[in-house]
Amino acid sequence: MTRIERTADVASTADIGKDSSIWHLAQIREGAVLGENCNIGRGAYIGPGVILGKNCKIQNYALVYEPARLDDGVFIGPAAVLTNDLFPRAVNPDGSRKNDEDWDAVAVNIGQGASIGARAVCIAPVNIGPWAMVAAGAVVNRDVPAHALMAGVPARQIGWVGTAGRRLEYKDGCWQCPATGERYENLGNTFLSPASA
Repeated sequence: MTRIERTADVASTADIGKDSSIWHLAQIREGAVLGENCNIGRGAYIGPGVILGKNCKIQNYALVYEPARLDDGVFIGPAAVLTNDLFPRAVNPDGSRKNDEDWDAVAVNIGQGASIGARAVCIAPVNIGPWAMVAAGAVVNRDVPAHALMAGVPARQIGWVGTAGRRLEYKDGCWQCPATGERYENLGNTFLSPASA
């Protein structure tokens, strides 16, 4: 059963999937689409036309600006931000206040099962691959491969993660998950680390 707290602000044109929960003070803007079984935390913001797949979890005070697209099972940590403006300004060069016609929104697109850590910032336009993980506080300013583990400012790849979210270990010529035993043979065996960047 869908649950929308009384203090949440949900636009009448938003499409809320069944069994989703929208908690106190969250705002879901016009034309936003939430898949089934999404969980939108306290004070979170989902911009106009943003699309979330099913089973997404948006934690407290996260900001997901249009035209972001999140596939199924995406996790957005507390106070994380998905931006949408390459050249942010409040005013035009002539001093007039900017409006919707004065800029072109660009998207953060996030693949299935990926996770964005608390207070991380994803600077659009950027694509984050399926099952990737962005560490808390990281600033992502370039595309992220599937299963990549990213950390730092700016974010650099420091490893690989499996579908369980655990850091993969390189054994017997392939990457393996210590939790599930899953093997990943096509990830490569090198990546940029903060020390080598």
